[in-house]
Amino acid sequence: MLNTNSEYLRPEIMDVLRAFDCEEEHFTHYFEYAGGKFFNSIEYGGGFYDFENEAEAETELIFRRLAKRYCKLAFYKVISKFKGGLVWGALTGIRPTKLAYAEQAEGRDFKDLFKEMDVTARKTELVGRILETQNGIYGKGGVDLFISIPFCPTKCDYCSFITAPVSATREYIDGYIDCLVREIESVKPYLKNLKSIYIGGGTPFVLSVDDLRRVYTALDGLNAVEYTVEAGRPDVFSEEKLDLSKRFGVTRICVNPQSFNDGTLVAIGRRHTAAQTVEAYRLAEKYGFDVNLDLIAGLADETVSDFEKSLRAATELNPANVTVHTLSLKSGAKLKERVKRLNIAGISDMVDLSDKLLTAAGYSPYYLYRQKYQAGGLENVGWCKTGKACAYNIGVMEEVSDNIAVGANAISKKLFGGDRIERYATPKDLPTYINKIDRIIEEREKLFNE
Repeated sequence: MLNTNSEYLRPEIMDVLRAFDCEEEHFTHYFEYAGGKFFNSIEYGGGFYDFENEAEAETELIFRRLAKRYCKLAFYKVISKFKGGLVWGALTGIRPTKLAYAEQAEGRDFKDLFKEMDVTARKTELVGRILETQNGIYGKGGVDLFISIPFCPTKCDYCSFITAPVSATREYIDGYIDCLVREIESVKPYLKNLKSIYIGGGTPFVLSVDDLRRVYTALDGLNAVEYTVEAGRPDVFSEEKLDLSKRFGVTRICVNPQSFNDGTLVAIGRRHTAAQTVEAYRLAEKYGFDVNLDLIAGLADETVSDFEKSLRAATELNPANVTVHTLSLKSGAKLKERVKRLNIAGISDMVDLSDKLLTAAGYSPYYLYRQKYQAGGLENVGWCKTGKACAYNIGVMEEVSDNIAVGANAISKKLFGGDRIERYATPKDLPTYINKIDRIIEEREKLFNE
C-alpha cells in the first residue's frame, strides 16, 4: 500500500514496486521541490530514508521529468537495500535507448545517467552497441506503414493480442479485408516519403492465397525500400504464398518458431514442430528473402540448456535477423490466468547466453525494448547481420518516424517535434472495427492533416 503526497508520481513509484514484487507492502512517501532541490522522504519497514538531488528545472517539462527520475531512484535505493539490485537499476521505461539518445542530444554521456540509475555495466554496454548499429539508420525520418492481420491458427498460452483462432473468426475475414483495403487507400496521400511497410499479426500467412493477394494488391505501387511480412508460424507456410509475396515486392519474412523444442511447442499451444520451422526457413531462403527468426526465453519450464538448443538451431540456419524476447506476463493471456508473477530459473543466464552466442555468430544488437511484468526485469533484443537491421523496428521503437497503422488494434503515431507524439488507436474488437470503419478513416485523416 502506497501513501504519497504527490499523486502524479504514483505511476512511477508503482513501476519500481512492481519490479521488486512489493506492490502490497506499505510505503509512505513525501515529495517536495524547493530552492533547486528535489526532496524525497520514504518510510518503509520501520525505517525512514531521505534523499536530496540538486538540479535546475527551467521548464515544467524538465521539472516533471526530473521529479519522476529522482523519485524512482529514491525508491529503488531503499528497496534494493533489502531485496538486491536489478540489472536495469531504477530505469523502468520500455525504451532505454530512447533515453540514451535524449541524453546525447543534450550533450551528455548517457553512461553517466545509467550509472546514476544503477544500470549494470553489461546492460549499459548493450545500449551503446545498439546505438552504434543504428548509426546511419536512426533519425532519417519518413513514414512507416503497418498493416494489422489479427488472425492465427490458435492462440498461444502467453499471447495477449486480440488474435483468435482463425476457425472462430472466419466469418469476419472478408469484411475485415474489405475495410483494410479501404483504409490503405485512405492513407496513401500521407505516404509520399514511405520508408517501410510491415504486415504484422497475428499470423498473416494464415490467410488464404486469395485473401493475401487482396492485401498485397491494395499495397501495390507503394515504393518502400523495406517490405516485411511477419508470416508467422511455420505450419502456415507454402511455396504459393512465398511466391506471391516475392512477386509483390516483399523483401523480408519473419518466421516465428519461438522454440526449437517440440515439447515446448506443444505446451504453449503450437501445432508445428521444429522440423517444420527448418522447412519454412528453407522455403523462404529459396525465394531470397531476408529472414527473421523469433525466439522466447523462459517458455514452459525450459532450462538454460533447452534455450541454448534453440539459439544454436537458429544460428545454424544463419538468418539475417534473430529476435530474442524474454517471456512477459500480459493481460488477456491464458498464462496470466494461472500465474501472478514470472519467477523463471536461469532466465538471466538465457538472455546472457543469447548475447554471447549471437555475437559469436556475427550478429549485432540493433533494437531493444522492455515490458511490464517481464521475467527477471529483462528485455527483448533484435539482432542482425551487418547491413540487415530492420528499419521499421528502429523507427517504431525509437519513435523517430511517423507510423501509419491500419487494421484492428493498430496504433498510428504522428511526430510533431520535441517530445510531442500524437496517437490514434483503432478498436480491438473485429465487429466494432468493421462497423466503425468510416469514423476510423475520418479520425485518422484529422490527425495526419493537422
